[in-house]
Amino acid sequence: MIAFLSVIHVLVSLLMITSILLQASRGGGLAGMFGGGGMGGVFGGRGAASFLSKVTMWLAVGFAVTSLTIAFLSSGRGSVAKSAVQEVMEREAQPTDILPAIPSADQPAAENAPETE
Repeated sequence: MIAFLSVIHVLVSLLMITSILLQASRGGGLAGMFGGGGMGGVFGGRGAASFLSKVTMWLAVGFAVTSLTIAFLSSGRGSVAKSAVQEVMEREAQPTDILPAIPSADQPAAENAPETE
C-alpha cells in the first residue's frame, strides 16, 4: 500500500511542479517561453491563469493528503525497527567492561594491587 501511495505521490508532485512552472509570472514564466501563451485563446484572457491556479491548488491538496497518508501508515513500522546507530550502540562494549576498576577513597591502594609472589 505504501509503495502504491509513493508512486501516486511522485506523480502528483511532478504534475504540481509542471503546473507551477506553466503559470505566467511577472517575467512571463515558462508559459510564454514554450508557447503556453497561446492558452489564453483557449481559456479566455484570464482563463488560463485561473485554470492553472485551480489545478495547482488541487494538486497541492493531493500532495498534502498523500504525504500525510504515507506518514500515518509508516508510523507504525518505525516503533518496532531500530536505527543503525541504536544497533551499533547496543553491540559496542560498555566502557565499564573495558576499563579497570578504580579504588575508592575508603580502601587502601594495596588491597587492589595485584599480588606478586
